Amino acid sequence: MEKAPQKTTIIGHLKENYRLYAIAFGIVLIAELIGTIQFNVGSALIVLYPMLFAIVISIIFGKDVLKFLKKKESKKASQLVLVAISPFMAKIGVMAGSNLPELVNVGPALVFQEFGTIGTMLFALPIALLLGLKRESIGATSSTNRDKDYGLICSKYGANSPEARGSLSIYIIGFLIGTTYLGLLASIVASFDFFHPLALAMASGVGSGVMMAAASSTLATIYPAYADQIVMLAGMSDMLSAITGIYFTLFISLPLVNKMYGWLEPKFRRRNKNHSLKTTAESRMSQ
Repeated sequence: MEKAPQKTTIIGHLKENYRLYAIAFGIVLIAELIGTIQFNVGSALIVLYPMLFAIVISIIFGKDVLKFLKKKESKKASQLVLVAISPFMAKIGVMAGSNLPELVNVGPALVFQEFGTIGTMLFALPIALLLGLKRESIGATSSTNRDKDYGLICSKYGANSPEARGSLSIYIIGFLIGTTYLGLLASIVASFDFFHPLALAMASGVGSGVMMAAASSTLATIYPAYADQIVMLAGMSDMLSAITGIYFTLFISLPLVNKMYGWLEPKFRRRNKNHSLKTTAESRMSQ
């Protein structure tokens, strides 16, 4: 007769994983001591936040560099990301409920900006498949992959799923280069003098506070006469992106990317297989 699996208590879990939590606490402490660093690149204001330093330190301590963290600990840490962002997701839900009148009264430009995700999907999914990704590409290309999006993917597919790995990869990359990229992009687009400063402010809200801050700070520096309006519109846009984005991903972009994946993946699979066979044949002939 098989024994029923024993439930792990909170104390037991802490004893088992105390090393992981101690390392995480140390990394957070170091990142917070470094703090936020700002500097200018031309007219662009680049902002480096503590979470960026925490990610870089974690990579250095990881199993592929200093090997301070083992593979088992890294796997457990990836599962705990969902737990860490759950309070933020709850906050988004509270914001959605308390701001429903604003969502109804706001202009369509702010609400329908989420449709830009479809354009990203159309470009990114074929590239992901071309690079050989499988179902990881669904999580990676269905949204901007911020906290709410990663939580949604984990809830729907599971924290250990290929979709969750794809989403988490873009989530990390967004912190590593997203803030710098958006700050520079805001500066470059503003230099064309084609869009109104307030339109650029609205475009700064992508559902990520750090990315929005980088872009809006740059725009406020370039257009000091509109500084207050830029900050206000960018913040409103970012809030609406966070609130409406999770529904857009759940009901529109995620079903759409699954349909596209089902249609495109067999074609890219055959292409990659034929390319692999051709390369193997050419290698044998050269020998």
